[in-house]
Amino acid sequence: MLEQMPYDRQAAVDYAHQWAYSRNPNYYDYEEIGGDCTNFASQCLYAGTGVMNFDPVYGWFYRDANDKAPAWTGVEYFFNFITRSESSPGPFGISAELEQLEPGDFAQLRFNRDVFGHTPVVVSIGSPATLDNTLIAAHSYDADWRPLSTYEFREIRFLHILGAYRETGGEEAPPPRPERPPLWNWLRPPFWFGRQRE
Repeated sequence: MLEQMPYDRQAAVDYAHQWAYSRNPNYYDYEEIGGDCTNFASQCLYAGTGVMNFDPVYGWFYRDANDKAPAWTGVEYFFNFITRSESSPGPFGISAELEQLEPGDFAQLRFNRDVFGHTPVVVSIGSPATLDNTLIAAHSYDADWRPLSTYEFREIRFLHILGAYRETGGEEAPPPRPERPPLWNWLRPPFWFGRQRE
């Protein structure tokens, strides 16, 4: 059975300020392999909810660099997980307008591609809300207190977090890890260099 719990926005924002210009050693830094923005957004969201969803396909979780859900680090997957229609463990929310945002919510930006590619966390928002007074923290490129208006983007969308669901009746324990080779075994030559040196 699931119970709904509130989102601790202040905890999420505090985490964002603490780690905006550095990296929490408990999480892998994906800066060099696609970007770290949604990993950082997920860390902030987890700081405000404390609940993960360990479904291997549709979940939202992080165990280590080689064992995480696509929604933990992927911009589109993150959006789809947060706005899912069915109730399942983890944070949930809605696609929102700028005026609905609060600190601890998220923006997603689409630059020159067909898909959204950046997920900063909102740390402050003015009234009335504008892109100039909506300030964010992000990784890839690292920022804190940055106005959304300073980004050059083709499209923007917003996520308003409503809370989180957690399993009742005890602590939610992650299922056992499946056995699989480490990430670097997949990235070793000749896979990404074309051929191995002798």
